[in-house]
Amino acid sequence: MIEGGIGGTTTGTGLEFERQVDFQDLLRKIPGYAIHPIRGKAGEGVFFNDQLIARCFRKSSFYHYLEEEGVNWKELISKRLYPDDALLVIVRETLFIIEVKYQKIAGSVDEKIQTCDFKRKQYLKLVSGLGLKVEYVYVLNDWFKHPSYKDSLSYIHSVNCHYQFNTLPLAWLGLPTGKM
Repeated sequence: MIEGGIGGTTTGTGLEFERQVDFQDLLRKIPGYAIHPIRGKAGEGVFFNDQLIARCFRKSSFYHYLEEEGVNWKELISKRLYPDDALLVIVRETLFIIEVKYQKIAGSVDEKIQTCDFKRKQYLKLVSGLGLKVEYVYVLNDWFKHPSYKDSLSYIHSVNCHYQFNTLPLAWLGLPTGKM
């Protein structure tokens, strides 16, 4: 990561993240991908070679999607969760909750990465009636490679959540990585 750098760059097989991340902008930069609204639908459609393959939701647009699907979130959970990004990969019937954590000094994010189990279970409650699976993934910068995070990283995996360092491989998400 570059000190003082801005945004992320793309590769042919994944999305690389830095301090300020816009997941949708990173996808747009990959040849074959386009992201734009779908008339009458919440969030943004993710298209590859003009074929709808996924939908992206940010913050409250995820709750608009739930409304669209007839889900009353207030009956399922007591307080809204706002994902950095939520990606519904249609062919996998999987909702990926993507949380980006960039750290340069010790702070509150140390404890935030230990909340994935609770949050994943809350998202599961929200979409279980839709037949969707939920994958919760952190995209972490190299700060979290320090040995003091060994237990936290082990915990993330032990509760069926995930983390990646600096990148999010498209194939891991179930998205196309090249021309089809």
